Amino acid sequence: MIHGYHVILPMYGFWLPNDPRGSWSDFVRKWELVRFGAATKSLTRREVTDLTARERRQRDQAKKGLEYDPVSIDGHQARAVGRGFARQVATSNYTIWACSILPEHTHLVIARHTYEVEQIANLLKGAATRQIIQEDRHPLAVFAPRGQRPPRMWAAREWKVYLDTEEAIDGAIDYVVDNPSKEDKPLQNWPFVTPFAGIPKSGWTTYH
Repeated sequence: MIHGYHVILPMYGFWLPNDPRGSWSDFVRKWELVRFGAATKSLTRREVTDLTARERRQRDQAKKGLEYDPVSIDGHQARAVGRGFARQVATSNYTIWACSILPEHTHLVIARHTYEVEQIANLLKGAATRQIIQEDRHPLAVFAPRGQRPPRMWAAREWKVYLDTEEAIDGAIDYVVDNPSKEDKPLQNWPFVTPFAGIPKSGWTTYH
């Protein structure tokens, strides 16, 4: 039984559909990326350090072929994203067990909900985008014609891992909590995060 999800929300340009590290994509939708290879759908991910020199060059060239610069947010923008998440958590009554908002991607451990995980991810991204626009901190605002919304700052899709045991949930939480340290950043503490208290003995709940 699925009790939660480890979700990764990449920023625009962070993880391309034909990334040599693997992706969730079945095909490449953007014409400007097609010439850099077919989709690399895979259930596992490789690290950049595992790539050959040729694969790294291919990945770098593909990023240069994007319509806009890859998004990397700063600390002020990350806090705006967090405020957007908080609003959506309150609105939809999600239970978030862990969250780390990093410059190029965000990690979340989310309890099962009546919404599908894809809908949860889209609503969180939408709320974060609205908040960051409201605070006039959108990373692609320079590309927006006057009076129009900026280009999308998030990648179109998310990574997700289904969690079906307490051990899997604890492991995902530990990974997410420790993730900022891998980029030499301080650990994060978001007010919308609820400590994981274990799976109810009944084994059935939607955590809301």
